[in-house]
Amino acid sequence: MSQSVDTVVFDIGNVLIEWDPENLYRKLLPDPEERHRFLNEICTMDWNLQQDLGRSWEEAVDELSAVHPDHRDLIAAYSERWHEMVPGEVPGSVAILDALNAAGVPLYAITNFSSEKFTEAKGRFPFLASSFRDIVVSAEERLLKPDRRIFETLLTRNNLEAGACVFIDDSVKNVEGARAAGLEAVHFTGADKLRSDLAGLGFPV
Repeated sequence: MSQSVDTVVFDIGNVLIEWDPENLYRKLLPDPEERHRFLNEICTMDWNLQQDLGRSWEEAVDELSAVHPDHRDLIAAYSERWHEMVPGEVPGSVAILDALNAAGVPLYAITNFSSEKFTEAKGRFPFLASSFRDIVVSAEERLLKPDRRIFETLLTRNNLEAGACVFIDDSVKNVEGARAAGLEAVHFTGADKLRSDLAGLGFPV
């Protein structure tokens, strides 16, 4: 393995487990235009990110429902039926995680995730609780990727050298944030490419 890079840091959403609000709202709002309008004007990504920053889901739903009372049930479904947005593991990724774990590679994770939903996700996906030496959850730190400070939190808390870590994320912006913090980083587009990228760095995958 490369002398300089010996530690792997995973993102979780859409790297290890799938997440897409469309999976739920295709059922609730079959009309594509209506669904697009709801997810881009009411339950927006920016609104969801506030839960990743630590706002409770109860508060989020109550506040938004007060503004859009006619959409209260649809807004509540974002929390109550969250698992329908998460159909399962990203194909092939957990096998790579398992191979790294079996080889004794130090594994960590940094994820933009609400505390409430991450607790639920760990119950549903046991590998989240068993594979990593530490997981930095944005809601617990009140920091979001690609903020440099969330990467520094992982490094400081675990006495890691940035240059010894490779970070994996499906967001180009987050990959760039990791690189700015001194980590090696790869853009995740699928398990086959990830396996190739990690093999290129000398990891036993």
